[in-house]
Amino acid sequence: MTNLEKIYREKVAPELAKEFQYKCVMEVPRITYVSLNMGLGEGSQNNKLIQDSVRDLTLIAGQKAVVTRAKKSIAAFKLREGMPVGCRVSLRRDRMWAFLEKLILIALPRVRDFRGIPDRGFDGRGNYTLGIKEHTIFPEIEMDKVEKAVGMNISIVTTAKTDKEAKMLLKLLGMPFRK
Repeated sequence: MTNLEKIYREKVAPELAKEFQYKCVMEVPRITYVSLNMGLGEGSQNNKLIQDSVRDLTLIAGQKAVVTRAKKSIAAFKLREGMPVGCRVSLRRDRMWAFLEKLILIALPRVRDFRGIPDRGFDGRGNYTLGIKEHTIFPEIEMDKVEKAVGMNISIVTTAKTDKEAKMLLKLLGMPFRK
């Protein structure tokens, strides 16, 4: 059990139950999974970029990333159906908690001019999506091996029914939202 999961069980869950007056323990919002996604526009022409991104995302997540492929052909982008366009990985349970702890405590504070993350990434159903401009903020990435810094999307899927509940959950876990 990671420190963040222990904090969730001992402090966050009781606090949420008290704040929103849940009658049952199963009503308390929890994080279901975390999805990491790298979209690589020029990946269809540059196979090495895809391989490097899969390697980097695997290092960051601690789990093998899969290559995503184009569903449609788009002539304007020189893209055919089935060409590689990115990579993704979904984290659950222990790996999810370990990644969130690393994101909150190590990676986000390493962002240049960091003033907190925006709170407009909620989708109305209690899920939060965050965009990162450079994947090099994670400690596993060696700068010598990176040819091109790539952005990534991080989606945190929760069982919260409203954005207010999800924001409270993430804030109590230590997510640094802007004031």
